[in-house]
Amino acid sequence: MCDANGLPERIAALFSGALHLDVPSADTDLFETGVLDSLAFVELLLQLEREFGVTTSVDDLEVDNFKSIARIADFVMARIGSTPPLPVQPAAAKSRAT
Repeated sequence: MCDANGLPERIAALFSGALHLDVPSADTDLFETGVLDSLAFVELLLQLEREFGVTTSVDDLEVDNFKSIARIADFVMARIGSTPPLPVQPAAAKSRAT
């Protein structure tokens, strides 16, 4: 499992924030436990693209790539290189920071 810059935690935050799904741990089997169904899976792919710029081809759509948060983190890392992009700050937060 990769842990570059807290990537598994960022993916877990996507599950809770954007998908409104609770995942007990990074190694929980998302399909076996019923956390991910087909609709949530499509939404997950959309959120991964928005958050990390990761696009997914038909060849990438193997269950093993998305079986757990840990596997998703490995999948994302393989596509974005060694350093995941920083989260985008809202415009209001940027103006206060400067």
